[in-house]
Amino acid sequence: MGWLIEPFDLGLQQRALIGGSLAAIALAIVGTWVVIRGMTFFGDALVHGVVPGIALAVLLDFNLMVGAAVAAVVMIGGINLVHRQTAFSEDTGIGLLFVGMLGLGVILISKSDSFTGSLTSILFGDALGVTTGDIAVLAVVTAVVIVASLALYRHFLVLAFNEEKATLLGLRPGLAHAVLLGLVTLGVVGSFQTVGTLLVFGMLVGPPATAALLVRRVPAMILAAAVIGVASVVIGLVVSYHADTAGSATIAVTPVALFFLVLSMRSLRGGPTWARR
Repeated sequence: MGWLIEPFDLGLQQRALIGGSLAAIALAIVGTWVVIRGMTFFGDALVHGVVPGIALAVLLDFNLMVGAAVAAVVMIGGINLVHRQTAFSEDTGIGLLFVGMLGLGVILISKSDSFTGSLTSILFGDALGVTTGDIAVLAVVTAVVIVASLALYRHFLVLAFNEEKATLLGLRPGLAHAVLLGLVTLGVVGSFQTVGTLLVFGMLVGPPATAALLVRRVPAMILAAAVIGVASVVIGLVVSYHADTAGSATIAVTPVALFFLVLSMRSLRGGPTWARR
């Protein structure tokens, strides 16, 4: 068991484990609703949409999370504007802002003297650079996500499967949807430091999608997704330590690999997969 414990003898690996696990739990919870509601394209776009805010924060030397949060709000506002003011579907606004925000972010960061280093850090993160301050922020983010999800569980559940029924039951689906978007934004913004803006999507969708192949009930999916997410962090850090690979990328790839492993096993057994109904 020495090969499993050895990587965590170092303080930076321990902080990466704690920070990554907190991020995995927060992303697993909000990611479950993203997967159930078929919002993966939105989640992917939002992950890319925070790039210009982070880039601006790097250039102007202010808090990265504030920049990411502002960019996320601008993107969500832009998507709603396109959807409400035109006959286009929501996917059109998402697609436009997906490319536009990512391109703007790269343009902004190209003005930095350390363009390559800054861009790499923003896009791919630095799991081994997690600080105690980052862990404190992630702890708050995870706590907020857990409390909000418990308080609004019934709202999210009915909204996920039948928006019209949510309206009839007086569950205010519009407000529930807005809160869910806020929680997804909070999870993405709080986690980008650990796995990077491009790779956080793997942690947002991978564990919940894998959990959906294994269990059917939503509470069980959330719990399984959290366990898979934390396991992915542990596996990713152990593999990156022994194989000398990038920690953030290895963490992000692990849940994707687990998804296809589980999918292949279920296909061989001929078992049904979970599907949104």
